[in-house]
Amino acid sequence: MTVYFLIFLVALILALTMTPAAGRLAVRTGMVDRPAVRKLHQHPVPLLGGLAIYLALVAAVALFSDRTYLAQLAGIFIGATLVSFFGLWDDRSGLPPLVKLAAQLAATGILLLFGVQVQLFEWAPLNYALTVLWVVGITNALNLLDNMDGLSAGVATVASAFFLIQAALSGQYLVGALAAALTGACLGFLVYNFNPARIFMGDSGSLFLGFLLAVVGLKLRFDNVTTVTWMVPVIVLGIPIFDTTLVTLSRLRRGLNPLTTPGKDHLSHRLVKLGLTHREAVLTIYVAGAALGIIATLLTRASPLEAYTVLAVLVAVGLAALVKLEAIYCRLAESERAQ
Repeated sequence: MTVYFLIFLVALILALTMTPAAGRLAVRTGMVDRPAVRKLHQHPVPLLGGLAIYLALVAAVALFSDRTYLAQLAGIFIGATLVSFFGLWDDRSGLPPLVKLAAQLAATGILLLFGVQVQLFEWAPLNYALTVLWVVGITNALNLLDNMDGLSAGVATVASAFFLIQAALSGQYLVGALAAALTGACLGFLVYNFNPARIFMGDSGSLFLGFLLAVVGLKLRFDNVTTVTWMVPVIVLGIPIFDTTLVTLSRLRRGLNPLTTPGKDHLSHRLVKLGLTHREAVLTIYVAGAALGIIATLLTRASPLEAYTVLAVLVAVGLAALVKLEAIYCRLAESERAQ
């Protein structure tokens, strides 16, 4: 536990000190997010927060790396760096979605080459396909979730904290080290990103966080392999999964491209439409993420019947919430058009 605390502390301190410097660099280089119709901020905001998160996390893990895991750690960071670089490029000058997707597929291919993959089935191609679906899906889910001050960073902090707890309880050093660094780096950045945000992480940060959270979820292992190995990370990351599902289905219903169409139709936006302030909406989502983390942690000690029963309940609640939120969104949209 001591080494995890040290990794967390180093990442936290580095993020706290590097984030303001990244903000100043962003202003000097013109890397700022300017106000627009679909955006919530009223003034230009620096965009290089992702660079501070990246440097803080990589430095913290490198300082306390175990040589036993150097090969896999190298593959993870090569893939994460590739994803973050293309996110930074997109922040700077804009990239077609297919180019970013190609980079994410290449990064996932690097993971596979280094042996970081789903290991649920005997048939290797199925494990490869699920690995690609999981990594690319979670990477983009965190990117889509970055739509309100402090939201993506806070959700990543909560999720990585629960991954850290689970890794510590099961004695998994590599997962624990990555989760501790993620928690510290995200928390340090969140100090400056919480509403009202003084800096944004940009795609370079959100894609980087999504990629690493997906990797940490892949690497988690438990004794109850058939049930818990796949279920725990899915529940811990339930918030970004739910938000992406909600937006995708809603936009498909309206005949829109779910991944390239911008809009204020995410979970956070809908909570605001229901009367919450931006801070209240974000904090509500934090609480929901923490609740899911607690449930996932308890399931590591559950029987298969108990685990699948809880999962069924969570899926039912999620579907009910999705239908309710979409119905409310339609009603409010019709009311706004009528006015």
